[in-house]
Amino acid sequence: MTDTPARLLQLLSLLQTPREWPGGVLAERLEVSRRTVRRDIDRLRDLGYPVQATMGSEGGYRLVAGKAMPPLVLDDEEAVAIAVGLRAGAGHAVEGIEEASVRALAKLEQVLPGRLRHRVATLQAATIPLTSGDGATIAPETLTVLAGAATGQERLRFGYRSGDGTRSKRLVEPYRLVSTGRRWYLVAYDIDREDWRTFRVDRVDEPFATGARFVPRELPTGNAAEYLRHSLSRHQDSIALDVTFEAPAAFVAARMPRGLAAPEPLGENRCRLRAEAADSLEWLAVRLALVDAEFTVHEPPQLVDYLAELGSRLARATSAAGAV
Repeated sequence: MTDTPARLLQLLSLLQTPREWPGGVLAERLEVSRRTVRRDIDRLRDLGYPVQATMGSEGGYRLVAGKAMPPLVLDDEEAVAIAVGLRAGAGHAVEGIEEASVRALAKLEQVLPGRLRHRVATLQAATIPLTSGDGATIAPETLTVLAGAATGQERLRFGYRSGDGTRSKRLVEPYRLVSTGRRWYLVAYDIDREDWRTFRVDRVDEPFATGARFVPRELPTGNAAEYLRHSLSRHQDSIALDVTFEAPAAFVAARMPRGLAAPEPLGENRCRLRAEAADSLEWLAVRLALVDAEFTVHEPPQLVDYLAELGSRLARATSAAGAV
C-alpha cells in the first residue's frame, strides 16, 4: 500500500481494536516494511494519537488512553452500531446523557455515507421509536436537525402545533435542546415574535436549517435549563412540594428530577426537600416512589391523598395477583 494517508487510516483502524499488534503483523497487513510501520507510528503520535510500543524481538504497538480523545476511525458496522446506540440514548434510556447523545448523533449522521444512513434508519424502524414520555413520538431526525442547527448557529424553519391545536410557521435562532426526562424542548429566539420561546419538540413538524447564520443572542437567564423552568412555571400552576426522606441528601438529589431545589440534610441519613415543581401530581408521586427510600409528604395535601389512593390501588393489585 503506497498511499500514505490511506495506510495511516488503516493502521489507526487496526490499533483502535483492544489488542497489541506485533510490528511484523502490522507490516504484513499493510503490505509495507517494518521500518515503514515505525515511521507511520511516529506520524500518528505527531497527530496526537498515544501509541505505546513494547520492546523485544517482535515489538508491539497498541493505542492507549490519552488526555484528549483523538478522532476515531470506524468501519461501516461500527458506525451503524454507534448511531443506533446514540438514538437509544437520546430516547432517555439513561437519564443525564440524552442531550449529549443527540449532539453526538448529529455529528455522526452528518458524515455518514448515504448507504449507512439508510441502514441506520432501517434498523431504527424495526425497533421501539423515541417517545417524549407521554406517548408522543419524536423522530430521531428531528432531534438531529435541531441539534445540528443549534451547534452550527443556523436559523431554523418548522411548523409548530401549540397546546390548543393552533398551527403556525416559525423562523427561529435555535439556542439549546433541553431534556426534562419526559419531554424534549427547544429554547430559541423567535424572529417574527422578536422574543425568546420554548417549543415542545414532539409538536415540531418538518424542521430544516435555512443555511442563514446568526450570532447567538444572550439568553435572559444565561442558562437554557433555567429559562425552560421559568417558561414552564409561567404556563402552568406549580406545586409547593415538602417531603422528608429517610436517606442522605446526595442519594435523594441524584434520584429526583433535575431542576428541583437540592434537599436539605437533616443528618447523615435524613433530608428534607422543599421545592416548586411544575408537574402533575401523578408524575411527582411516581418520582418520589422511584427514589427507593422511605419518605413522608408534608405538602401539598392533594399529593398525600393521591399517594394514599395509589397505595391502596397497588395493594389491591398485588393481593389479586396472589389469589390467582
